[in-house]
Order: sequence, then structure tokens, then C-alpha cells
Amino acid sequence: MVEQERVRVVRCGGSELNFRRAVFSADSKYIFCVSGDFVKVYSTATEECVHILQGHRNLVTGIQLNPNNHLQLYSCSFDGTIKLWDYVDGILIKTFIVGHKLHALFTVARAEDSVFVTINKEKPDIFQLVSVKLPKSSSQEIESKELSFVLDYINQSPKYIAFGNEGEYVAAVRDFYLSVYFFKKKTTSRFTLSSSRNKKHAKNNFTCVACHPKEDCIATGHKDGKIRLWRNFDDDKKYTYTCLHWHHDMVMDLAFSVTGTSLLSGGRESVLVEWRDAAEKNKEFLPRLGATIEHISVSPAGDLFCTSHSDNKIIVIHRNLEASAVIQGLVKDSNIFTGLMIDPRTKALVLNGKPGHLQFYSLQSDKQLYNLDIVQQEYINDYGLIQIELTKAAFGCYGNWLATVEQRQEKETELELQMKLWMYNKKTQGFVLNTKVNMPHEDHITALCFCNAEKSENPTLVTASKDGHFKVWILTDDSDIYKKAVGWTCDFVVSFEEIVTIWDSETWELKCTFCQRAGKIRHLCFGRLTCSKYLLGATENGILCCWNLLSCALEWSAKLNVRVMEPDLNSENIAAISHSSMGSDLFVFKPSEPRPLYIQKNISREEVQWGVFVPRDVPESFTSEAYQWLNRSQFYFLTKSQSLLTLSTKSPEEKLTPTSKQLLAEESLPTTPFYFILGKHRQQQDEKLNAALENELVQLPLTENIPAISELLHTPAHVLPSASFLCSMFVNSLLLSKESKSAEEIPDDVDMEEEKERDDSDEENDFTEKVQDTDNTDLGEDIIHQLSKSEEKELRKFRKVDYSWITAL
Repeated sequence: MVEQERVRVVRCGGSELNFRRAVFSADSKYIFCVSGDFVKVYSTATEECVHILQGHRNLVTGIQLNPNNHLQLYSCSFDGTIKLWDYVDGILIKTFIVGHKLHALFTVARAEDSVFVTINKEKPDIFQLVSVKLPKSSSQEIESKELSFVLDYINQSPKYIAFGNEGEYVAAVRDFYLSVYFFKKKTTSRFTLSSSRNKKHAKNNFTCVACHPKEDCIATGHKDGKIRLWRNFDDDKKYTYTCLHWHHDMVMDLAFSVTGTSLLSGGRESVLVEWRDAAEKNKEFLPRLGATIEHISVSPAGDLFCTSHSDNKIIVIHRNLEASAVIQGLVKDSNIFTGLMIDPRTKALVLNGKPGHLQFYSLQSDKQLYNLDIVQQEYINDYGLIQIELTKAAFGCYGNWLATVEQRQEKETELELQMKLWMYNKKTQGFVLNTKVNMPHEDHITALCFCNAEKSENPTLVTASKDGHFKVWILTDDSDIYKKAVGWTCDFVVSFEEIVTIWDSETWELKCTFCQRAGKIRHLCFGRLTCSKYLLGATENGILCCWNLLSCALEWSAKLNVRVMEPDLNSENIAAISHSSMGSDLFVFKPSEPRPLYIQKNISREEVQWGVFVPRDVPESFTSEAYQWLNRSQFYFLTKSQSLLTLSTKSPEEKLTPTSKQLLAEESLPTTPFYFILGKHRQQQDEKLNAALENELVQLPLTENIPAISELLHTPAHVLPSASFLCSMFVNSLLLSKESKSAEEIPDDVDMEEEKERDDSDEENDFTEKVQDTDNTDLGEDIIHQLSKSEEKELRKFRKVDYSWITAL
């Protein structure tokens, strides 16, 4: 039962999909990416998440296919373990305990029983590349303590390490140094670029490295946008390199194609560049990818590429440089000014996304639905430029209206403030700009909200500002001779200071005032439903107060450092999250009584910044009093590192939709020659059967609707009645009904038109018979004489006689 399961904090989204390079499956059907302490498996065709591999206790830092079995996947983590997965079924096969904090993972086909990992032993910024031997054992957890040193003084990111020429050597870069280790010779060659501060050599820093899969060639990317191709590096004196230059900023990542004929590069220009035959003239571009390219991956089959972007997005690209799929995670903005909101129409989570955008994020599928461009200006990627920021947003009660506030301020006296009202358009299924207000207040807007009264005919918007005023905006008729339209105007202005004031929303009269000595008010919210007479406020000094609006008195107060306070719209419950040096704690209570209904200590080690209740489509059935507050709504909260968490009894793998798992099962079926022969034969049979059914007048009943078949298929065998009992029911269900006439009853001398007329007349007769039967039963009237078959036949012949000669008289 549900109440017996433990409610725990579950990571439900928001983790970085671009933290490490994505990895393709051998057949290019799936793509794997790290996501926090999970590994997610996506379909490259449908973009659906088909599996979530969970088992690591800390951040996953590397994933690689098993070179000896392409249906298995290795993963490493900060928890010091390497795990081997069967990604088709989502099953953990083995866990290898290394004991060190693992920062990157590499596999080579030649090293059958070993993998390569990056660790740090002595200093926190000095890393080593070591080989880990994976012993063979039947147990599921195995200790792997046998480490072999390979390279020292390397970078922790896997972009700075690459294996080349089928694993004959490994190249690593850091700062201005390139190190190449040869496994056969067991020697290391080191190369250094000039690090002088003049303009020519100021940005020679290495930023990434890639090795040719079949030749002795190393490609390195640099901070100045150049790409160097190194050859003859087995000799410290005869080595050479050539330069390719297109990027104006640093090269973020490099990758060779499977055959090695092309080199892919990407950077902050959001353009994927393909260098063919390593020539400056043979370049192909895929521009306007939306954000900085962080990583580039190539499928083992060579038919697909993928790019990971800074806006937490993965784009799957065909070999001809055409984007085929986009896997968009939760976009992490530098600051979440708008907080967490729920779109009343789509039930999507809404918050800051790309600069100047609102993102609509599906909590069920853990992917972005769409972006709404609020600022509607081209974003310029410049660190010194002060951008326009989207600071506030609010939805109307039914999702018909959206209010946003954007601002830009270079100096204290130069504030640019703009408020926009958006109306939902049913035709375009999106929000359209309705009203734009320049400088709605003289200072920063601190809050805005709609009047969510269900009986209110006209929507009302209230804005509050640091200028000591709040303004009321109402919807007015803005029609003219050209079109009918509505717009927003300011209706009322009131000034107040830091005390709590209560106003009538219809007459805007001051009703009462609460003076709070415990400090500045940080949060305010009204109670809901039966607790609507209460007002709650949290102060910066760590006091939670509850006022009774009917008696205008303080009902109760408590010592609690509240950082987040959110009411549940479907119940009287209110969630409050406090923060201390030990972590963040959750308290759920009703305003009518100060005793909490539920307390969850240490829901997060870091500070929780935002929270929101999301209504459930299907209510839960928690019977325990401590968990009943989760029946109607689910509580989500966002941490300082922008990890989206929730309280649930289900793991992320259990929350996957059945359609995704069915999709995985169907795609994993093998296509044998017998399957092609049988499938083609069945397809031809189905086409003939469909054509025959379309031409026939009589249609057989669907087998899904036959109760006998349903009972046979869905009832357990050990409780089924005897076969003799079901046989008569089964045979009778397959027989045609008496209302439909067979073709043998139709006389030969009647044409097709008469057949249609007879069917129509039969339906009318059947209908009149039913009506007459009911009339006779209810009213007791006489029965009308019914024609025999011979009389009907004579009547049809009589109808066939041509009477057109009468018109000539």
C-alpha cells in the first residue's frame, strides 16, 4: 500500500545534461547522458527518455560503452565506483569499488579487462590518469584496487584527454603543454607552446584535444580560436603542426569522424564546423544552434553527431549536417528572479530560461515544452554588457493573462523599467503581447499578482514597488473603428511603508493595519479554503506570524527562519522551508493551528530558494495522517544550484511513462530474415482483408467488444470455468445478428438501387416496429398488419414500372 512506502526526496529534473559528452549506442538508436547522479537513456528518433540508470550516490562524471559488449555501459562517479549497466533493460550488472574520487572515464578496445580514469591523490588541482583493472568475479560488488599510473599533471575534464590510433597512445593537454604517452614504448613526449604575454602568443592555452582514430594525428583547440594538427609527435625534434582558424573565440571541443576524414569543432559562436580532409578551404557549417557548444560526440556507426550546449540542450545531427532531434533539459539561468510558477493551462513549470525568455517545463516528461520570448531583442554574448533582465512574472486565474516585468540599470539613476501584459490566443496556442507599459513605477517592482477571484468578471492586476506605492491595473475597452480590442490602464494608487495593510479589492479602501515589530516582512500569503481568514507573514529576523483577519489580532507566532513559504491551492496546507548551517528543513502546517502536520529534516544540504505546489491529475491515496497533504498536490522546490527536487515514493525510473518503456521494448526486437518474410506476408494479408471489409456490406463485430473473448484473455486460467460452458457463449458471440440480411435473401431480379431502397425501407420498418411495439405495450393500441415477403416482392415490381408517360398528358 502507498502509506507503507517511505516518502523521500527525489531528484526530478534540472540536472545538467551537458556536464559530460553524450555517448551513442552502437546502432545509434539511443543516446546516453549524465544527469546529476543518474544516467539517462534517450531515443534518438523520438527524443523520449526510455530509461534512467540510478545507483550512484554522488555526481556521475563519465560514461562509456563497453568495447567488448555494445549492449553494456560503464559509468563512474564521485562516489568512487565504476558501474556496469545493461542499458536495454536498465539493470545494474556489476559495481567496481575503486575508492578514489573519479573525475573522468575512458575505455579502449585493446585493454579488455581495464578502463582508464582520472583521479587526484595529493593536491586538489593536480590530476592523474590511471588504468584500473576490473577483475572478473561472479559477485555483484567487486573491489578494484589495482591501479597503474599513466600520465601526471593533467586536467580533470575529459575534453583534455584523448586516445588515438585504436589505443596506441594517449594525448593530454593542460595550460600550454601537450603530453603524449605511447603504450608500447612506455615513453612520454612533451611539447610546449609559447606562453609570452605579447598579442601573438597571449592565448595559446590548450582548451581541448582529439585524436585521429586510425592515423598518428592529434588535433588541439586553443583559447585564441585556432586548431592545431600535430604530426610526427613520436619525435621530440621532428614534430610539425598546421593551423586551422575560423573561430573568433576559444574552441570548446573537437571530435573526429569515425573514418577520420572530417574534424568537427564548436565554440561560443553556436556554429558546428566540419573541416573535411583537414583543409582550410573545405569547411561546412551548421549555424544558429542557439547556445555555446560545450561538447561534440560522434556515433560508432558514423551516421549521427550530437552537440551539447550551455543552455542544457543536446542536438542530434545527421551526417549531412541537418538537426534531427533536440533533447532540452531545464535551462539554468544565472538568477531565477521570477520564482517557480505553474501554468494553469498546461500544468507546466514556468521560470526564467534563456536570457529574456520564460521557459515552460514539463514535470512529467522532464523536458522543456517551449520558450516564450519576453524581451524580444537579440541577445549579445558579451561579458561586460549589461543585459535586460526578466525579473517578475505572474499568471491569471485561468491562464488567459500573463504579466511580466523587465528591467535594465547601468547606473543608480538610469533605471529602464517595462511591464508587459500577454493574452492567450487559442488559435496560435500561445501568448500574444497585448499591452506594454513603460516605467509603471519610479523604482524597482518588488511583486505583482492577479486578483484570482473566480467571480470577478474583469481581471485585475496589482503591482508593488520600492517607491512606496502599489498600483491597480484593470482591463478596459480599447476598440476603435478598425478593430475591437482591450487594454490595461492604471486605476488606483496607494502609498504605504513597511507595515502590513489590508485593502478591499472592490472599493480599495483600507480595512486594517498590522504593525510588526519583529522585523521587515519577507513573505506574505493568505490561507486557503476554510483557513482563508488567516494571513501569514515571515520576517527577516526569523519570526513566523499568523493574523486573524476577522478579529484583526495576532493568532500565533513561532521562531522559524523561513526562506520559502508556499500555499497549496487545493487544500488548507502551507509549506515553509527554513535554512540553517545543517541544511534546509520542511514544515507543513495549517494556519488554524501552529502544530505542524509534517516535518522533514535536511531535505537539502544547500539553500532552497523557491518552491511550488503542483495539482495532481490523479489524486494519491495516502492514509497516513503525516502524508495526507500530498494527496491532492505535489510539492517541488529548487535549490541554489538549480536542482529540482520533490517528495515522492517513486524513483525516477518508476515515474517513466509506460509508452516510453513499450517504445524501448519494440525497438530492441531483432529483425531477422524470417521476420521480414513473415512480416511482408502478414502485411499483404492485412491489406487484402481491409479491402474486403471495405467492399462488404456486412461488417463483423470487433473482437475487443466480445465478452467471451475478453473473458478468455483476461481471466486467470486457474479460475476460468469449464470449456464446455464457455464454448456456447463464444460461438454465439461470433454469429451475425438477425437484423443484417445475407446476400442469398436478395432476389436476382433486383438491382443495386433497389437493394439500397430495401435496406432503407427495412430500417424504417424495423424502427416503426419498435415504436409500434412500445406503443402497444404502453397504450394498448391495435397491431398494424405486417406485409409478407411475397407482398413486398410484388410491391417492388410495382415500384419499378415506368410512369413517365403520365407527364406527357
